[in-house]
Amino acid sequence: MEEVKMNRLTKRALLFLSLLLLAVFVLFSRFVYIQAAKEVQGTDLEELLNQRWSQTQTIEGKRGSIHDRNGDVLAEEISSYTIIAILDERFESYVEDPRETAQKLGQVLDMDPQQLEGMLTRDAVQVELGPKAKNISFEKKREVEKLELDGILFREDPRRYYPKQTFASHILGYTERDMSVARMGLESSLDDYLKEKNGQITYQKDGRNRRLVNAEEFIEEPENGKDVYLTLDSRIQMAIEQTMNQVQEEYDPERMMAIVANAKTGEILGMSNRPSFNPNQYEDIENYTNFNVTSSFEPGSTMKVFSLAAAIEEGVYNGEETFESGSYEVTDRTVRDHNQGRGWGEITYNEGVQRSSNVAFSKLALEKLGPESLYNYIDAFGFRDVTGIDLPNESPGLIAEQYTIDAATTAFGQGTAITPIQQIQAATAIANGGKMMTPFVIDRIVDSQKGEVVHENEPEIKGEPVSEETANQVLEILETVVTAEEGTGRPFAIEGFDVAGKTGTAQIPQEGGGYLAGHGNHIHSFLGMAPADDPEVVVYVAVDRPDLEGHQVGSEPVSLIFKQVMEQSLQYLNITPTEEDEVASVHENIELDDYEGENAQSVKEELAEQGLKVTLIGDGESVIRQSHAQGTELMYGEKVILMTDDENPEVPDVSNWSLRNIYLLEKVTGVDMEVEGTGFVTKQTPPPGGNLKGLNRMIIELSLTSGEEQREEEIETDNDSPDETEENEEDEEEFFMD
Repeated sequence: MEEVKMNRLTKRALLFLSLLLLAVFVLFSRFVYIQAAKEVQGTDLEELLNQRWSQTQTIEGKRGSIHDRNGDVLAEEISSYTIIAILDERFESYVEDPRETAQKLGQVLDMDPQQLEGMLTRDAVQVELGPKAKNISFEKKREVEKLELDGILFREDPRRYYPKQTFASHILGYTERDMSVARMGLESSLDDYLKEKNGQITYQKDGRNRRLVNAEEFIEEPENGKDVYLTLDSRIQMAIEQTMNQVQEEYDPERMMAIVANAKTGEILGMSNRPSFNPNQYEDIENYTNFNVTSSFEPGSTMKVFSLAAAIEEGVYNGEETFESGSYEVTDRTVRDHNQGRGWGEITYNEGVQRSSNVAFSKLALEKLGPESLYNYIDAFGFRDVTGIDLPNESPGLIAEQYTIDAATTAFGQGTAITPIQQIQAATAIANGGKMMTPFVIDRIVDSQKGEVVHENEPEIKGEPVSEETANQVLEILETVVTAEEGTGRPFAIEGFDVAGKTGTAQIPQEGGGYLAGHGNHIHSFLGMAPADDPEVVVYVAVDRPDLEGHQVGSEPVSLIFKQVMEQSLQYLNITPTEEDEVASVHENIELDDYEGENAQSVKEELAEQGLKVTLIGDGESVIRQSHAQGTELMYGEKVILMTDDENPEVPDVSNWSLRNIYLLEKVTGVDMEVEGTGFVTKQTPPPGGNLKGLNRMIIELSLTSGEEQREEEIETDNDSPDETEENEEDEEEFFMD
């Protein structure tokens, strides 16, 4: 019995031992597995241990900066500050007096004190104080600190900043202030280069979050964004921005475009649009479009530059050959010259270019070149395709070639739509001995941490649409557009430099067909190159629908921009004036004083020395009235009229005066001016030399011989049907500088 009992105990002991050994084996296997896999139920034990006994801190990288060609910063990352108010009285420093704090803060932050007081009395440990207390500058932070307010602290945050404000903004684009998203322009298209990569540092700590002495550190270095250097020159760009602001204020156009390019390389030295924006205040943006690369529109007569080049290259242009100007029948349409189809009789083709005759270029396109050859040159000059400029959202050209009339209208700039940057690219072929350069705005991209250039642009020849001989001949003819008495480009002459160029006045299509009508409802433009014999700079300016008075013409705002920008560009590029005496080199604007009561001759001599043209009314000793108010800024060569205290002043000789100066004379003398015609003065009644005293009215006759613009139809159906599209080409405007 006892033996049986012992056997049972032995079996039970063996079973228990087996179970124990099995449990030990399972546990040991589990320990081995855990040690090998370092994981329990999907939890990484090593990571958990590191989290409990390690501390990781982010090391922030820095977004790359954008610079101009000289290294001036255009976009950068800076420190900004957010105001935080501590409200919990358990803290040593907290807001004890919300009302007083709100009153003082409200003055500095330009916020409603009552609104601030409401924030400062919330049941919270701490609060932020709204948008005006976020991303404030260091200077604003110092202002708040000087208030010495209890409970007011600052959190430092990085933000994107554009130090030059409204400056090439459509090129730069912008990011959100915290740089989380790049929204447009180069900030967006180059985001992969500019964007930073944050690093981190990891170290061991004890249970009280204290860093262990001599503990190993693991550092992952941050990668700063790459720095971008542009071809823009800040001095030239600033000249564009300032003159555009001036034109915006005076003429309030719908939009404006301007581009300055290096004729030899294709580098964009300046580019701007209006409306523009301040990327630091991107909430207020009204226009997101860079019209210079995205907007295709009918160019008007600037297109004639390339039609002329095509005809010369094909050997079919004879500048001394004559044709009958005025109108030209093309199938069922009539092309008319811009002076209501009257033309100028039988003139040479060279004069046709100077006068911007649409008939001349229609004949060249259809009778000399032929449509097929014309369109071959349209392709060669790159008007169908994008230029490939390194800016986003570029548009191609839209070329009309369905009907015979399309070749005629394309030759003088209607029906076909192209972009400003396409015109700049094509113009480099004329300015650069036939070699057409691809425009570009990015010079290089640099990894500043490694000191390496990771991307660099070099000048690239896009094609050679014409020969060097043709390009030089085109320049010679275009120079006469600016210098000849009958040239439409006279308002764009720059003293000291020879300019070659072409004016343009494009119509604007309207919904339902046809074009906008009315004074100023056009896109007025100029494509110019200087110095004319070997251009270094190409400038394109377009002003869309300026608000013009009855006596004003579209060339006024365009020439105001072109002349100042071209002068500044030539000056900054150290290009020598054409004239040896250099008297008429680049000049600063001249600000007028109040001259009333001063000696008339002395004032005349003083202003003449500054480069102004002065007309004295009468032989009196003192000035009693002046044509421009004190503080007015005039360009070199503009006219100033001074009325003297002569009791019997003579009627001045106003031959060849512009309409603008006639109205200045009316202002100074008080004599009503009855004006007939447009352009420049050809006749006056009473004649010069008569007694001005007691005169109530003068009759002034003007003519178009100097290229005054007219607004009329160029293409119309033979039956003048209102259903047919009317196409006008008006070119180009009054030379308002004597």
